[in-house]
Amino acid sequence: MRISVKARYGLGAMLYLAQYYAAQENIPVQKISDSLGVSKIYLEQVFSLLRHAELVIATKGAQGGYRLIRPPQEITAYDILFAIESSLFEETEATFAESYSEIEEALQENVFKKLDKTVKETLEKITLADLNSEVKEIQSNLGYMYYI
Repeated sequence: MRISVKARYGLGAMLYLAQYYAAQENIPVQKISDSLGVSKIYLEQVFSLLRHAELVIATKGAQGGYRLIRPPQEITAYDILFAIESSLFEETEATFAESYSEIEEALQENVFKKLDKTVKETLEKITLADLNSEVKEIQSNLGYMYYI
């Protein structure tokens, strides 16, 4: 499975916003862009998709920016990826339907549908809150100094 750069940036930007959720602070795209090292114009495209999926809210003006609409524990990796790359979750097209329908049916039922279901179920279990906890744990581990 190959996830596009746009989808990876979307996951990263949403995780960045999750870190500020408790403060209900609007985060300017420029700040996210600078922090993540991603083009501001590219992030605007990503946020347009996320806004359309009702995952973020945009506020204009001097105190403007983006923030999560729902708490991080209610937004899953699946929600974000589906908003940006819905084609990842489309049913696999038939390959042998006309020439050898039995093979096609066996592949669809035993490979493609099972794979799609497993990927979706896994991504639905991963929340922004889970990812944010992982970020905090990694940050705390970076603070240790080892002496020999």
